[in-house]
Amino acid sequence: MIIVMGTVRVPVENIAAIRPMMAKVIAATLKEDGCIQYAYGQDVLDPELIHIAEKWRDMAALKAHFQAEHMKVWAQERATLGLFDRKIRVFETDEGAEV
Repeated sequence: MIIVMGTVRVPVENIAAIRPMMAKVIAATLKEDGCIQYAYGQDVLDPELIHIAEKWRDMAALKAHFQAEHMKVWAQERATLGLFDRKIRVFETDEGAEV
């Protein structure tokens, strides 16, 4: 299993504009083969900080995700909203591993 965790910052004045875009990309991504979880969440204490959490069946599914048409649209849309300080980490784990 592949876990993707990260954050990105969005100028607080653009949060309202980016919400429907995020909702659209989440809905499309959750339909992709190999997507187990895909979520964005606004930080309670830092309103311009968006948390990213994803789970994928394998690296092939994640790589296919980046080629999806809705991801190309998402890249164009978010480029207009001043996203910055993007920090994304990818982890590979045993599927049955529990902590």
